[in-house]
Amino acid sequence: MNEASWRRLEFDKVKEAMISYTVSPAGRQLAERHEPSVKQRQVEAWLQETEEAAQLLGSGASIPLSAMDGIDPFLALLGKGRIYHEQELEQLSVWLRSVVQMKKYMNSKRDIAPTIASYAESMYDCPDLREELNRCLRYGLITDQASTDLAYIRRHIYASEDKIHKKMEHAVNKYKFSLQESVISKRRDRFVIAVKRELRKQVPGTVWDESASGQTLFVEPLDVADLQVELQQWKAEEERERTVILARLSELAESFSSELFRNVEAMAAFDFITARAKLSRSYGGNKIKLSEQPVIRLVSARHPLLGQKSIPLHVELGYRWKQLIITGPNTGGKTVTLKTIGLFALMVQSGLLVPAGEGSEIGIFQHVLADVGDGQNLEQSLSTFSSHITVLKEMLEAASPRSLLLLDELAAGTDPTEGISLSIALLEELLKRGALAAATTHFNEIKAFAARTAGCQNGKMAFDAETLKPLYQLEMGEAGESHAFAIARRFGLPEVVMLRAEQLLEKKEPVISESFADALNEQQGSAENLSVSEHDGAVSSVLITETSGKTDTETVKASAKSFVKGDAVWIYPLNRMGVVYRPADERGNVIVQVQGQKLTFNRKRMKLYIAKTELYPDEQYDLDIVFESKENRKARKLMRRKHVDGLSIVTPEEEQY
Repeated sequence: MNEASWRRLEFDKVKEAMISYTVSPAGRQLAERHEPSVKQRQVEAWLQETEEAAQLLGSGASIPLSAMDGIDPFLALLGKGRIYHEQELEQLSVWLRSVVQMKKYMNSKRDIAPTIASYAESMYDCPDLREELNRCLRYGLITDQASTDLAYIRRHIYASEDKIHKKMEHAVNKYKFSLQESVISKRRDRFVIAVKRELRKQVPGTVWDESASGQTLFVEPLDVADLQVELQQWKAEEERERTVILARLSELAESFSSELFRNVEAMAAFDFITARAKLSRSYGGNKIKLSEQPVIRLVSARHPLLGQKSIPLHVELGYRWKQLIITGPNTGGKTVTLKTIGLFALMVQSGLLVPAGEGSEIGIFQHVLADVGDGQNLEQSLSTFSSHITVLKEMLEAASPRSLLLLDELAAGTDPTEGISLSIALLEELLKRGALAAATTHFNEIKAFAARTAGCQNGKMAFDAETLKPLYQLEMGEAGESHAFAIARRFGLPEVVMLRAEQLLEKKEPVISESFADALNEQQGSAENLSVSEHDGAVSSVLITETSGKTDTETVKASAKSFVKGDAVWIYPLNRMGVVYRPADERGNVIVQVQGQKLTFNRKRMKLYIAKTELYPDEQYDLDIVFESKENRKARKLMRRKHVDGLSIVTPEEEQY
């Protein structure tokens, strides 16, 4: 697993949200250390826990989680001979009561959450310790019932304080004309009265403090001095007995150290599981099928960070194809689609429910790597292209059938010709290694590679040409257009610029690319390599590009009337290329082959793209290689040699458009 890819896929944001739902320090630590697992059983267990916790929350029940305030530092010092003070022991008592509540709660929810309810069985509420703490402590103070000696000492303290109070009241009345105010107060734990400085000598006793102005002295009258000494002696006895009681309670707590540590682990686990469930419920997550195979099928999937306003995504990878090439306009949702695929894989492998519908399925991946964003870094001297290459190198090192690789904007950041060649070579290598890959691109050559390559599939982001707005929906099986001009107009680019761009585009001439020439050489060398049965319509997926420069190939300007068998034509209704199978009849209907299918279109609904003379070596070239399946060609060859009983060639009827 790669943390840089996690950030690119925004898994760190999902994890931060999960951490925020924890309520205890121990639960937070579990969430912070949590990472996606590559172990099938571990992931299954996590998903089961999260689903059960989500069901508990959905039933309206409030899970009695404990914030465990002060418990971590308490346990950190356990076994080191520390004598805990009253507040620390009071926190322990409160926490043990929450353990009792959790055990009772989970025992009552076994029918809803049998797995996580069983975890409460490992918790021990330490009844002896809990009862002793409740007897000795109340509101953070030691009670008189903590020991008989403490009760005896405190009775004498109360009696001494009562005697002192009476003596002080007598002194107030006796020296009332020398006092600043008739109030009894305490200074340095001694009872005193406020005497005017100039009348100090009229009140015999000890000065323990003075006011900020110096005009008032706080004096302990002489006739209460002996009682004050007696009180301090009893308080010293109380402090010694307090230490004895706290030492006894601390020792008792230490005797339950293993049970207390086990309780913390269990409570932290409940906190962490509940945090996963709360996060999953926040975006409407569901438990989807976990496959043993490295596959992805998402039905009505919504990116968790975009909320319910996002358009549901339907995508699959790893079943009929290993690679998915996503095309379409900018701002159309291609990158979001990539991020959704990768993020869902990481979330599932982290035990999180995902916002996807019934029928969704995800396998376990050893590596989830993403190249999303330009990756420029001035400190590391990384340009857009060099950053891409760095990630691509990591992908090739990790590529295997258990790898999920996501590539945004293939061939970007460098010369398009070289970038396209490099991208296709990369896709071919990834396909050989069996890695699952999803990529976005705007280049026709890469789209055509996907169309002609077994194990690779095109997909496009839908676009409303009338409103000039993207629909954010992925449509499988077709390559999309970039709609650069429509988007540019939508965002207010000056019309004069747009008109000039359209004029320049009209001057471009379609020519045969090097990739197309290579395909022709393969045709001549091995007819089977371009059979319809093996390549699902090889000619319709041959790589074609456009250039504005002049070449040796003459510009084709033939009209629709001159269509001949073998011409490559552009079909407007399908927005794609086909090959003429039968020229126009008296009604102007032309039969064309598109991805292995024979379809009928009127000649007015298409234009010549590449003439037959430029596609094939000579007039004697056998066009059956293009239009016939491998089986039909073998059957026809055999029928020419001899009669074979039961052997027939069935030509499917063409569809009328």
